[in-house]
Amino acid sequence: MKKFIKSFFNKSSQSESENDAEGKYMPKKKAPIEERFTYNFTENGGKFLYCENQSECDSFFSQIIEENKWDDAEILCYDDSLLDFFREKEKVNISKTNLNAKFFLTRCEFLVANDGSLLICAKQIKSHKVNDLPKNFIVFAKISQFTETLSGGLNGIKSKYSNNLPTNITTIKNFNSQEKDDTNFLTYGSAAKNLYLLLLEDL
Repeated sequence: MKKFIKSFFNKSSQSESENDAEGKYMPKKKAPIEERFTYNFTENGGKFLYCENQSECDSFFSQIIEENKWDDAEILCYDDSLLDFFREKEKVNISKTNLNAKFFLTRCEFLVANDGSLLICAKQIKSHKVNDLPKNFIVFAKISQFTETLSGGLNGIKSKYSNNLPTNITTIKNFNSQEKDDTNFLTYGSAAKNLYLLLLEDL
């Protein structure tokens, strides 16, 4: 993660210098969507880990567990595919009911580049409010889940679930303990979450 983030910020600084050299009247080049999301997500306080493959993803997951001393801790998870993936690799205590579990293991619908938020719905969090879920999140996503804007993500959900539109659509954006001004109606009043994002390449 450190190498990726370091190269990302070095690249951003280099791009700024190149833009300055081109002249103040030249239009600025728009950074790739994944770079803009990563920058905004980490500015919000999120912890970003880029994974080239499933093995690397599993290794990062183990490091998160070890770093936070969450061995044998109870995990809230509604996604059976994630449970099947990690059950044999980690000694975890799975719950589908305990909102006071040590952390919440989940996927998301979209990664919104322009504000670094994660778009989720009842498919991930059932009928619960984000505030009612554990403080610690570990979220899995793939490169194909990037979207430029919140409206783009909402349209993506409508398209994906055209025959059965999910309820409880919301975003997670605040990953700092310090409160920030937020005009996004989907995140207004949400408590900060300690969130790790494991981003995988699409296989």
